[in-house]
Amino acid sequence: MAIREQLIEYREGSTVLEGLLCYDDARAGPLPAVLISHAWNGRDEFVADKARRLAWHGYAAMALDMFGKGKRGETTEQCQALITPLVQDRKLLARRITAGLETLRAQPQVDARRVAAMGFCFGGMCVLDLARSGADVRGVVSFHGLLKPSGLPAASVRAKVLILHGYDDPMAPPEDVLAIARELTAGGSDWQLHAFGNTLHAFTNPHANDRSMGLLYDPAADRRSWEALMQFLGEVLR
Repeated sequence: MAIREQLIEYREGSTVLEGLLCYDDARAGPLPAVLISHAWNGRDEFVADKARRLAWHGYAAMALDMFGKGKRGETTEQCQALITPLVQDRKLLARRITAGLETLRAQPQVDARRVAAMGFCFGGMCVLDLARSGADVRGVVSFHGLLKPSGLPAASVRAKVLILHGYDDPMAPPEDVLAIARELTAGGSDWQLHAFGNTLHAFTNPHANDRSMGLLYDPAADRRSWEALMQFLGEVLR
């Protein structure tokens, strides 16, 4: 087994983006694939490690770029500045993540018929909007994602949806959970939601340790959510 890593430059309009593709070159392709959307700080080692981990399990995984090549946030203010244009313009957000999806699909290692998407925090909102756009993906998975509706005309959600949520997440309170449940049910979607009790935002991130902002790593929720992801991918990408 040899996990290969490849930086891939691509574009959305005039914006240059750069994703990281990981795959096991010892496995016969084309491989089922997973698109990974990052949190509000940009494509970092956290999502790169997820891509490597998925490659070890036999997937071609690409950590996409929502902000632009080399753009990263270090402070709260910088991160907020990076996500604001996309949160305020959900059409732009949908175009940006669709560009990542099309780039992943075009890779020779990838079985373009078997693709799913997953995302963390802001990235969770991105993959939910990908599903809302009617994109042809097998499934999407939101980890402690932002659940606010897009405000755009509803398309037919073709993807199966898995939402992995900390019940005490202040960034997605129970009313948001009920709202997206109603939204997906009204659209006839195949959806499921796992809510982890006594669990805050960013529960998969070992560096999350700020209760005042509602951010706290939870090793049990991290482990359980990953197991739920693997079961879900095994179902939708078989």
